Amino acid sequence: MFVFETVRELRKWADGQASEGARIGFVPTMGALHEGHASLVRRAAAENDLVVASVFVNPTQFDDPADLAKYPRTVEHDIETLRRAGCHALFLPSVGEIYPEGRDVSVEVDLGGLDLVLEGAHRKGHFQGVVQVVHRLLDIVRPDRLYLGQKDFQQFAVCKRMVEQTGLPVELVRCQIVREPDGLAMSSRNVRLSPAARAEAPRFYAALCRLAEELARGTALAPAVAQTAAELDAPPFSLDYLQVCDPDTLRTLDALRPGQQAVILATVRLDGVRLLDNLMVG
Repeated sequence: MFVFETVRELRKWADGQASEGARIGFVPTMGALHEGHASLVRRAAAENDLVVASVFVNPTQFDDPADLAKYPRTVEHDIETLRRAGCHALFLPSVGEIYPEGRDVSVEVDLGGLDLVLEGAHRKGHFQGVVQVVHRLLDIVRPDRLYLGQKDFQQFAVCKRMVEQTGLPVELVRCQIVREPDGLAMSSRNVRLSPAARAEAPRFYAALCRLAEELARGTALAPAVAQTAAELDAPPFSLDYLQVCDPDTLRTLDALRPGQQAVILATVRLDGVRLLDNLMVG
């Protein structure tokens, strides 16, 4: 696996591969990789000739400098994880490579309110930072396909909107959530849970599964959501939000028609750690 630290080095290699007709799949990450990230790389490898991954902790999507400072950096582990998953090239840039001094790499995109709800309501400016860095990385790597995980469902919706509005020639691929054997969605945040909290964490996903089953049986949406919200806003959990939304617009739904597709989106706090999860319905 090649490791490139500069835009110039990566572009020289990628241009050479593209000139020979190679199709490139791209997996952007912020490092601290786990099996969920590895699954994205394996799928990209199965569907493309080459896989490029990036590890870049993007400062523009953090509204709290303390969160940026404590974000885990595990470069050697990440390199080995990517190598084993079948990645061909890793882009490992500095902040100066992504945001060169004196050059405007910002992008203006009307997200139609996708950035203001759910996670956006709790993390001001977060999705504008996501749009900026993903657009910049796509401009650098120029892949044929972009692979993103379903766990960050809102991030996928935002990136899809950005790609549609900017006309970037890339196909977006949303990959299923990878879970621990007990159902907890894999996340770099999970390692921050105490042993006692980690034992309680699977109750989060279990509650969402029960809600999905209730909705599938035709239970009225509002009382079903209220019951699950009460369950997830009691110790040891603290609920940030629980909403059933349209998968494309993320508008909160008041009712479900038979066969209508929706997504349950939720975030809880447990042991000081924010856990995100979602589940498709219909």
